[in-house]
Amino acid sequence: MANPIPTEINLHRQSRVLEITFDDGAQFNLPCEYLRVFSPSAEVQGHGPGQRVLQIGKEDVNIDRIEPVGNYAVCLHFDDEHDTGIYAWDTLYRLGAEHEKNWKAYLDELKAAGYTRKETAS
Repeated sequence: MANPIPTEINLHRQSRVLEITFDDGAQFNLPCEYLRVFSPSAEVQGHGPGQRVLQIGKEDVNIDRIEPVGNYAVCLHFDDEHDTGIYAWDTLYRLGAEHEKNWKAYLDELKAAGYTRKETAS
C-alpha cells in the first residue's frame, strides 16, 4: 500500500505510548519520548540538512492532546509545551517502521554528547 492511513490511534497516558494501527494491518506502539525527540518540527529538524537539534531530557514527556490536521496528519501537543510538529500519516508510519533503528541512533547520539539518559518508571 502506497500511503497507509491510520484506522485507530490510542494514547496510553500511564505508559506514555501512542498506539497506532494502519489500514494495511501494521500496528506500532511508539513511546511519547521517541515521538518528541523525532518531531518533524523545524525546532527539532532544523531548516535544512544537518541542522537537526539533539533533544535531551525528554524521558518523562507525555502527550497532552492529539489534534487532527485535515485528513492527512495530527499535531501532537506534548506536556513540555512542544506543539509545532505536524505528524503526517507517512511520517508516523515511517517512525513506526524504523523505530528500532532510529532509537539506537538516538541513544548513540546521546552517548556521544555525554548525556546519560535517566530511566523512567512506566
